[in-house]
Amino acid sequence: MIPLTDGSMRVRGVRVQGHDEMAMKLLFWELEQHLKSSSGASVVAIDNKIEQAMDLVKSHLMYAVREEVEVLKEQIKELIERNSQLEQENTLLKTLASPEQMAQFQAQVQTGSPPAPPTAATPGPPSNATLVQPTLHSSGPSA
Repeated sequence: MIPLTDGSMRVRGVRVQGHDEMAMKLLFWELEQHLKSSSGASVVAIDNKIEQAMDLVKSHLMYAVREEVEVLKEQIKELIERNSQLEQENTLLKTLASPEQMAQFQAQVQTGSPPAPPTAATPGPPSNATLVQPTLHSSGPSA
């Protein structure tokens, strides 16, 4: 991990591996040697080394950003597919629901209440047998 400072002089770490790590160590070592020599002629060389180090850090960061972008693109693709699947399922469920169930659902959405648990009396549309119930009137004992 190579320590860098941002504009507020806070130290942040940049992970560099393999060939880049060796190149960064070499550049910083050379920079340190030039700073110790304090020769006026080495100012240009120091600037060049700093620029090389910054270019190396920039290329590493760009690579890391590209990798992250690819991961995020894949996640977006998966989420779009899942959303499409859920929309199809929602459409199917709406077509299979009875008008009473849809009305109940709309009421729950408007009030923000959680859905009621299904009961034995509400699994599907009511049948004719449950809608028409004969009424028996008794006027007393039959003869």
